[in-house]
Amino acid sequence: MTNTIESGIPGFDALTISKESSGGIFDHTTTLVYGPPKTGKTIFCNQFAYHGLLNGEPCLYVTADQGIKQLQNNMMSFEWYIQKYIENETLYIIDGISQLGGLKIEETNNFKSTTVGNPADMMVKVGIGSRFVYRKSSHFRSVLDSVNTLFAFNQQQLVIRVLNAYIRRISEAGGAGMMTFTEGVTDPATEKQLLSLFDNSIRLDGEHITVKSQLGDEDNFNVFKSIYSISDKGIVIDEI
Repeated sequence: MTNTIESGIPGFDALTISKESSGGIFDHTTTLVYGPPKTGKTIFCNQFAYHGLLNGEPCLYVTADQGIKQLQNNMMSFEWYIQKYIENETLYIIDGISQLGGLKIEETNNFKSTTVGNPADMMVKVGIGSRFVYRKSSHFRSVLDSVNTLFAFNQQQLVIRVLNAYIRRISEAGGAGMMTFTEGVTDPATEKQLLSLFDNSIRLDGEHITVKSQLGDEDNFNVFKSIYSISDKGIVIDEI
């Protein structure tokens, strides 16, 4: 059976049990979490990242849509407290947005600042960050939230190349990566190209979750579907 890791989302691992896996997120793969606006995409990824931290798995988190302060506040609203993981350096944050607002935040061993308008610099720091967390553990998680902002500040094909490089670096280091994307931000052809980069996809539409996991080749997938809700503890997959 293919190795998986716990998602941290109640009901998700049970939903994705198959003859190939015991359920969860396939290890050493990348997943695009996408759908319409305001459907819980960031919550899903934050929940995934926090569950890993709770269980000793480091996380490389690239904030392309919010600064570090907003990330902390959003996490705290679900009682996911990340300060101690920042302090013990198991959470490595690359802040791609605060500089745009003129904020100057002192960099540390595990906090780096860049901008979504300079994807080359962002990828250099992703390379450094992935090596940093790998030294903590060969099993780590990575989140990039969100791809939308990269598309807003850069040419679409440049973003595709940058994301391909990101995926390659995370995969080569042995991490399990997630990114978020809002439908309609790009043209349909670019959106299709973006989806093709990932091993797995998770679509949230506000009511239904659809999980598509690639098994070995591009024509072989498992597809799982259920309903979900957002509680004060995060996303919960409901039984149908």
